[in-house]
Amino acid sequence: MDLPRSLFGPADAWPVALRWAALIVLSLLFATALAAMQLPAALLLGPLIAGVLLAARGGAVPLPRPAFSLAQGVVGVMIAGYLPRSILTEIAVEWPIFLIGVLSTIAAASLLGWLLWRSHALPGTTAIWGSSPGAATAMTLMSEHYGADLRLVAFMQYTRVTCCAVIAALVARLFGAPAANAALALPDWSIQGLLAGLTVASVGAYLGVRLRVPGGALLLPMAIGVVVALSGLTTMVLPTPVLALGYAAVGWGIGMRFTPDVLRHAARAAPRVIGAILTLIAICGGFGAALVWLAGVDPLTAYLATSPGGADSVSIIAASTKVDMPFVLAMQVARFVLVVLIGPAQARLLSRPAMPAKA
Repeated sequence: MDLPRSLFGPADAWPVALRWAALIVLSLLFATALAAMQLPAALLLGPLIAGVLLAARGGAVPLPRPAFSLAQGVVGVMIAGYLPRSILTEIAVEWPIFLIGVLSTIAAASLLGWLLWRSHALPGTTAIWGSSPGAATAMTLMSEHYGADLRLVAFMQYTRVTCCAVIAALVARLFGAPAANAALALPDWSIQGLLAGLTVASVGAYLGVRLRVPGGALLLPMAIGVVVALSGLTTMVLPTPVLALGYAAVGWGIGMRFTPDVLRHAARAAPRVIGAILTLIAICGGFGAALVWLAGVDPLTAYLATSPGGADSVSIIAASTKVDMPFVLAMQVARFVLVVLIGPAQARLLSRPAMPAKA
């Protein structure tokens, strides 16, 4: 007779098994609904929202740290798998365009992040990491190691991903492209590819944690995966169910850290955060127009290449359109790599308190 009453009370009164069941069911419902809305990040956002809702009611369940680390490794391998082998050639041939396109987007995002910090909407490093125009999951997971509030960074990053995905899909439709499929577009997988991917994910994540590399559970598997993918030694392909589990674990690990205080802070900052995101999208659209005018890139390719969304969501939209896919991916990945390399130093520099003026 205690169980039915506990169902209507605070979630912390529920048995752990019931909380896990609620988390899984809510994750499936939200992910399905978001996928039906054509959002590429649905497999991660659904579990993240479910985790936030459960944590807000005091019903967070402990996610084993090894599972969270392995999930990051799976995401790292997935990012590495997006790289076409022609990417280095693509960048080498048109390096001035890539350099200007990447640096201009990073500069605009950094300026907006700095303005959010100066307006006291968010703490310094949190505002900078949250504004970083790289892969949202990587930026969120790395930020915690550099003093940022992972929860607020996640709020900023996934709000940006959602806005960019919706607007990019609408722009693609304006150019006559069909609606993007929110499912992960993956080649046929094999046992060999699955074993290779899981090996890189698990070994890389273990070494990243063991060596205490900031964000290492994601960055080391991604780095090893890039080397393996570009070398052609073997093919790493993780099937959709494996990726879905990895995304779910990452979403749960982030979402269940939210508290009512953090949610209230996010709600207060939301108008300025969304305003900054829409401004960044508009500025990047201007950079895309410059590519069309100066370099003769077709408009849709230019827009998707300069979109401040993640490489994963943009590539899914680009895959259903007639664009220069290697160019789009190369621009997105080059920007992500540069943000990963300069992100920590940039966050420290931009969030440094101003020196008092001398008398």
